Amino acid sequence: MSRVQTLTVAVAGVALLAPSASSAAESVHLRPSRAETRRVAAGPAPGSAVPTASPHVVVPHRGRIEQAARDGAREVLTPVAGPGGSAAPDAAPSAPATATGTATPSPDASGPATPDPAPSDPERTAPTTPAPVTAADLLAKVSGCTSVSRGRYRKDRGTAATVPVCGTRDAVYWKADMDIDCDGRPGAHCNAGTDPNFSSSTAFAQSDGRALSSEKLPYVVVPAPSGIWDYREHGVRGGSVAAMVYRDRVSYAVVGDVGPTDIIGEASYAAATSLGIDPHPRSGGAPSGVTYIVFTDSRVTPLEDREAAESQGERLAREFVDSAD
Repeated sequence: MSRVQTLTVAVAGVALLAPSASSAAESVHLRPSRAETRRVAAGPAPGSAVPTASPHVVVPHRGRIEQAARDGAREVLTPVAGPGGSAAPDAAPSAPATATGTATPSPDASGPATPDPAPSDPERTAPTTPAPVTAADLLAKVSGCTSVSRGRYRKDRGTAATVPVCGTRDAVYWKADMDIDCDGRPGAHCNAGTDPNFSSSTAFAQSDGRALSSEKLPYVVVPAPSGIWDYREHGVRGGSVAAMVYRDRVSYAVVGDVGPTDIIGEASYAAATSLGIDPHPRSGGAPSGVTYIVFTDSRVTPLEDREAAESQGERLAREFVDSAD
């Protein structure tokens, strides 16, 4: 057998012994002898057949076709060159380039995690609490007067009747003095010894049937119904919410008692204290400058709930100030 035939048989034997597709195969590299290398470098012998096309050899477990050169006597497998010219049979296919020349990631490539949106500013998202209603707010709202009474009231017995009851859709109001009403359940400051006109009863009672406490509950006094004005015809009753304004102070109370038919301007010991007015039943009170605003169709239940009167009063006062009337 000639030398060329021997090499051909050897190459065929190597191909038969190549690993199957189920094994982890590597690229096949044949190392020719020095004499053979010199013969291949010199080119084919005169008269030998020159291959016209390069066949392809499938490399197991690589999933792509490698170029192979044939010299007419044996096959030489040519591995694919990787970066820097080194063989890189395991190199993954490159991603297709975009129009800008930047490679786009493969569909199964996981991109960077999308960051969570930045938390919103709590000062912008939190609901804003309306500012408390001021004395100036309320006084500006009641600067005018549309009279709902058919006459006027006296501030004290023996004085001229100069005080009308004014009204809007949401409230009735008047501007007068403040006399101290110490009636109701007796206490350390309100009793028959401190007030010569003391009465142990009030026109409206608390939820347990007892009289109100002038010392503990801020309440205002409305005139008894008469030809001048009947509070019941204007949505006012026991427990209606009232706002009182004196100088720069605002305080909230309930309608708690009824006074004479021709006098207006009276409130409880606790009401005077809340406005900074001297609450003494004989020497206390304010000669003028007190504004009383009663919100129509309102009511605190139970009537003696001071905290409810304050919270409802603040809400109703805000609605009153912001209303179009």
